[in-house]
Amino acid sequence: MELRQLVRGRVNWPDIERVVRELADRYDRETMRVRFLDADNWLSTPMVVDDDLFVKVITRQNTLVHTLFTTGRNLGAFSAGTEGFFERHETPYEMARHELEATRRVRELGVNAPEPVEAFSIGDLGVLVLEYLPEFRTLDELDREDISALAPSLFDTLRTIHDADLAHGDLRAENVLVRDGDLYVIDATNVSDDGRESARSYDLASALAALEPLVGAADAVDAALTSYSTTELLAARRFLDFVAIRPDHDFDAAALNGELEKRATATDASDGVAATEE
Repeated sequence: MELRQLVRGRVNWPDIERVVRELADRYDRETMRVRFLDADNWLSTPMVVDDDLFVKVITRQNTLVHTLFTTGRNLGAFSAGTEGFFERHETPYEMARHELEATRRVRELGVNAPEPVEAFSIGDLGVLVLEYLPEFRTLDELDREDISALAPSLFDTLRTIHDADLAHGDLRAENVLVRDGDLYVIDATNVSDDGRESARSYDLASALAALEPLVGAADAVDAALTSYSTTELLAARRFLDFVAIRPDHDFDAAALNGELEKRATATDASDGVAATEE
């Protein structure tokens, strides 16, 4: 058996039937059409119900894998010179409830995200129910011109989240959906209150890493500078090596570092000219 099959914690069919029966009772539906998503998701079994509900079924095995991922991510944060800021979940229901609450918080800020419906438990399973967004594409499925046009909006969205003293914690192209020309963010993870400042720098590094292979380092940095200062980008740079070793990011860290260094040098030169003129 492959490692991914072992650790993904697939839900057996009787448990799926229990979940679907519970959903039918909760939403007063005599029948339900269920479609499983062909997604490489290690932390849940995702499915679409009746083309209007997006449901994640979370097992204890998924919770264990999340704990292992969290430990690895915190070690990466240590390597970047900061305390670990990712938090683990104790139970499948806690994982479901956290994502529901995180989605609700970002929507309250005016950020596009699927409408949260509910989180509940059935036995050892956690179940998350969100609005299903039909006919969306992930950011990396667009062509370069469209991605470049949307890139400033991505950083504007991050700025809104960060200004509210929140962080996403798992920003990558797959977690940015595009529907009718609008961006939607999904799958926020759990970060500690004490580590929010570092987590926001990590978000920024992750956004740059997601965009670099799609539009190039220069355009990614240009887009970031529409919402963030050069100083903030340089603070995020310390996390680039950590992001680079994650298997879900594939980007040219050297190109991004070089572009950020170039902007820092230009800013220093500009500041020096301004001081001379004064």
